[in-house]
Amino acid sequence: MTDDITNANTGRDDEYDKSLRPKLLREFIGQTSFTDNLKVYIEAAKKRNEPLDHLLLSGPPGLGKTTLASIVANEMNTNLKSTSAPILEKTGDLAAILTDLERGDILFIDEIHRLKRHIEEVLYSAMEDFTLDIIIGQGPAAKSVKINLEPFTLIGATTRSGLISSPLLGRFGIKENLDYYTTDDMMNILTRSAGLLETTLDDDAAKVIAKCSRGTPRVANGLLKRVRDFAQITGGGRITKKVAEESLTRLQIDELGLNKTDIRLLNTIIDNYDGGPVGAKTLAISIGEEADTIEEVYEPYLIQLGFLKRTPRGRMATRKAYEHLGRKYGGNAELALFDVEE
Repeated sequence: MTDDITNANTGRDDEYDKSLRPKLLREFIGQTSFTDNLKVYIEAAKKRNEPLDHLLLSGPPGLGKTTLASIVANEMNTNLKSTSAPILEKTGDLAAILTDLERGDILFIDEIHRLKRHIEEVLYSAMEDFTLDIIIGQGPAAKSVKINLEPFTLIGATTRSGLISSPLLGRFGIKENLDYYTTDDMMNILTRSAGLLETTLDDDAAKVIAKCSRGTPRVANGLLKRVRDFAQITGGGRITKKVAEESLTRLQIDELGLNKTDIRLLNTIIDNYDGGPVGAKTLAISIGEEADTIEEVYEPYLIQLGFLKRTPRGRMATRKAYEHLGRKYGGNAELALFDVEE
């Protein structure tokens, strides 16, 4: 099972999570170069009285893709309709959503890389010409019907942009890959969230939590709420550096934000497969996780830290991973030097 606190792909958004989300661009912290440009795109579209160009947001889970979609709708003063690619089974499912859109509405499709091909093809004319081409009937009696749609903006979110087909990718006018947040940005996010939660958070405590947040706001807010629980019981309600450090230790999260699943993943590669290489599916079975979860949730951060190397032959633990775990570097890890990144 995945670690609920530091797994940024749990999909659980309680009322607190929603209340912590910024509503407007001026409230959004981080991703500055993109949000500055996005503000220009929105203002220009509003001056032309046109919908914003279709927007593709990519990056690991929890970096704010859904939040940005909601912000765009608020800034454009329009409605947001949300769905997820896996639940769109038939062309009629998507057609029903598209025909219900009003002028300027935002359609947000999460996990857009998982769209079925026949569903994706419906989007081509919808995105390009704001028309819907559907087939009525079967066999010789079948006929094509074209339905005009109201101009709209499609915002797609993906953790696997490489799996999006070229025809669909080319129809997005704005593409942005969201980066992990800096420690300073994470501290600002935590300070803002603590204020909304009416919790006192010391600056040095914010820094401790920020460094353990994997550069991901969703993880940071999840940790903040758990540390707040410990602070209310053991710290008189105030989150100090000591309370933060003790809480994170009890949550089995180390100083770099690695949780027990990250540690188990690295140790499994080292102990069971001599440091690698090992395929994602084999590794998933070994630690009791889904391969997609490993690839989308755990691997990106471990790769960013330089602890994991993805090669054509599989995953390998690096020298830095051995050193962080206090393990003697050896096994087949040297082979990573001769592999080319996927």
